[in-house]
Amino acid sequence: LKEIHEQPSSCEDTMRGRFFPLKGVLERDCGMNADILKKTRTVHMIACGTAYHACLVGQYWFETLVGVPTRVETASEFRYRETTITADDLVLAISQSGETADTLAAVKLAKEKGAKVLAVCNTVGSALTRAADWTLYTHCGPELGVASTKAFIGQLTALAVIALHAAIGRGSMTETQGRAFVDELVRVPGWIRAALKLDKAVHEIALKFAKKDHFLFIGRYVNYPIALEAALKLKEISYIHAEGYAAGELKHGPIALIDTEMPVVVIATKSRVLDKTLSSLQEVKARGARLIVLATEGGGDFKDVEHVLRLPPVPELLSPIVNIVPLQMLAYHISDLRGCDVDQPRNLAKSVTVE
Repeated sequence: LKEIHEQPSSCEDTMRGRFFPLKGVLERDCGMNADILKKTRTVHMIACGTAYHACLVGQYWFETLVGVPTRVETASEFRYRETTITADDLVLAISQSGETADTLAAVKLAKEKGAKVLAVCNTVGSALTRAADWTLYTHCGPELGVASTKAFIGQLTALAVIALHAAIGRGSMTETQGRAFVDELVRVPGWIRAALKLDKAVHEIALKFAKKDHFLFIGRYVNYPIALEAALKLKEISYIHAEGYAAGELKHGPIALIDTEMPVVVIATKSRVLDKTLSSLQEVKARGARLIVLATEGGGDFKDVEHVLRLPPVPELLSPIVNIVPLQMLAYHISDLRGCDVDQPRNLAKSVTVE
């Protein structure tokens, strides 16, 4: 819980000094020449676990803001297939520890193919930072809990910073547009602090659901990866079977699981696809699901929904950094109520250094 509450500072520390001036920051910070970003054909984001979910969010940012084709892969799969990666591609390798075995092997393969590698890492001098061509550190400080929280926020923030500078470097974003994005990004720590104030309400919800054996999390667009990450957090520390799904995929199988005993968490904050998300909400509600909804303050009528957590209005693209916070707290409180070891869950290690 302490590390969850450190996340506003983690976000600020990752951003610090990386916006002024808007040009030349990556070259100054990690020695990466701006021409690399201009010439990149495809960006490949490679990671494992929570870092993989950060990459899935980053994919939306890179394709929307930068306009560059972006692929996301789990390192454990990437390293064993015949990849089409070339010297014209840029690899973003994400790891909190910088020691994840599969990520290191994937980086080795990418470099053998001639690709350049930019690492996003929290640990100075780690194996990943030595293997990469450049490293952008997240500066989150030590993360002791096995289940990653503040490192995830740092990774998301770092990817947003890289996307911003890549967009300006490639000319897909003007400096004026870049300044507007920075103005939004620097407000994120304050929005996280507002989300943390929901802790008491989240605890009350946890009291009602701590004995459940199954959970379903659904989201759309940029918040689909947050549904995946929220489910992972609950699995990791409470040992509850939890699944994250794209809301539009419910009718392709998962809706068969819905009954009056199934808790469903719906990420329904302000978005271009909110109407679609609300339609999915009605589908699960009609089947008797126990609903927990993340919504935007002043947005949406959820009077018939059992539990609603209201978050401040956040720009859609940046909403994942804020929306994950109450879901981390939900996992924490449920785990605590079930008597689980929140910081050292069974069978897990902080860094997966072997296959």
